[in-house]
Order: sequence, then structure tokens, then C-alpha cells
Amino acid sequence: MDLTHTPNLTGACAFMTTHARLLDRRRFELLRGTGTPAAVVTALDAYRNGDGGYGWALEPDLRSALSQPVGALLAFEVFEECGPAVFARASQLCDWLESVTRPDGGLPFALPMTGPDAAGSAPFWATADPDVSSLHMTSELAGAAHRVGRDDRAVRDHPWLARATAFCRERIAALVRPPHVIEFRFVLDFLDTVHDTHPWAPAELERLAAFLPGDGSPLPVDGGADGEALRLLDFSPLPGRPLRALLDPAAVAAELDRLAADQREDGGWTVDWVSHSPAAAVEWRGYATVRALTILRAHGIPLAHDR
Repeated sequence: MDLTHTPNLTGACAFMTTHARLLDRRRFELLRGTGTPAAVVTALDAYRNGDGGYGWALEPDLRSALSQPVGALLAFEVFEECGPAVFARASQLCDWLESVTRPDGGLPFALPMTGPDAAGSAPFWATADPDVSSLHMTSELAGAAHRVGRDDRAVRDHPWLARATAFCRERIAALVRPPHVIEFRFVLDFLDTVHDTHPWAPAELERLAAFLPGDGSPLPVDGGADGEALRLLDFSPLPGRPLRALLDPAAVAAELDRLAADQREDGGWTVDWVSHSPAAAVEWRGYATVRALTILRAHGIPLAHDR
């Protein structure tokens, strides 16, 4: 795909070397074809706890060392990027998720943090109710696990994933309008992921995707920072997926060009939400840079050299 704006890959390399945490540098190497899945998972291990879950600010705005559901999400993202390589860590993560799943099959938005362990974390993590099942968290984790499960049978067949999927199906069927826009994003992501494997998913995806703006305009995040919004590429980052077929191609092309144009002078990308510590602000930028280049490459933008 031809873009008006072209990413400066030399600048991106310099940004990642200068600013990104080791995990994102390893992910960047893998994206460019110069790294290995084993090296990425070795870097991910720094965030892993003995219980099989992930913490230690793998989510930069949750600084707690404790294993958290959102840490599991970011770990699944790494395992997905490493496919078709399979790592036992992924099914062990499902074991941990089973241990913190509520009786109805859902996961809490976050687990309790107390005292200094909550320092530097966003308030919505620190004050989340651990006794309430979250469609937001469960759908994003189930969707990510199903994608890992395309290569990893132990994840695909894990009983936790079956329970989480059943919970999501029931809660999604009860939706008569879109939930909070971030939760809406992950509900659509989950439906897009299971579209071809679960017969009830296509109709639900079409029903709920009809609430996306036809012209591709961004959806503001209620309660977020000034200007914080989700855009079409947040809902549908990759081509060739069922959700993408429901979107206006011209609007998608415009968003791709906007994404390329968002590269900063220092070579990196950034996020539009508030970071809750100086460390998080830097760490999110490395994550955002890998994400942007992953999306652009998936649409035919080469990453092997400076253009």
C-alpha cells in the first residue's frame, strides 16, 4: 500500500536503541527479522512470577510486582508475535488465569494491591473491585489466548479458555448498545478472533460492529485524557480479518497514513493517554513504536531499511 507519509525506519531503530525497554527491543528485532522468539520470551521472563502470571510493570501503568490479568494480556501478545513457535509458558499462564477466574467464568479487572506495591499505578488499577467479573478484561484475554491457540494446542484446549469464552458469549449477547469504548474495542476484537471457530460469533460481530462510525471518525474515551480516542486501527489493526470487511477501505487507508505521519522527530511513536509515572511514559513509547510498525508492515510497508 502506498502512503503519503513513509515511516523513517532508521529513526525508529535509533529511538528503540535509545529509549525502549529490553522486551520491546527484542520484539522490534523479531519484527525486523533479526531476532528470535526465544530471545523475546527470555526478555518476557523478567516480568514473570513463580505463580505463572506476569507483573513487574509489564503494563507500564501498573507498577506492582504482583501477577495481574492485564499482565497476562501483554504476555499473550508476546506469545502471539512469537508464533508459530510454542512455549510452555503460555499454557502455564492459562493455569494461573484459571486460579484467579471467578465462579461465573469471568476475570476481575485487577487483583488487589496494597501499600507501596500500588505506588505509581493508575488509579483504575489500584481501585478495581476484585469481586466483580469484567467483560473488558475477560474478552481481551480470551481473544488474545484464542490467537495464541492457533499455534499452541495446549492453550486452545485449556479449560480456562473454554470457561472465559462461555462467559464472554453470555455477556455479549446481553449487550443492547456498545459498552465503554475501550471495552467495546476488546469485545469486537474477541468476536473477530473467534469468528471462524464459533458459529454464534459472526452475527454478534456484525450486530455490534454496526455501532462503529461509518466515516471512520475516532471515538472519544469517556473519562480519558484530552483528545484520547480510539480509531479504526485500534479496533481493526490487521488486514484480512472479518471485522475489516465491515469497514470503509478509504477510511482505513486514511488511518494508515495518519499512523505513519504520527512518527515523532526522535523516531518513535507515542500514546494519547496519561501515563502515571515517568517510567511508564517512556515505556509506553517503545510499546507504541513496535505496535505502529507492526500494523504498517502488515499492510505492505517494508521495515528492512530506511526509506
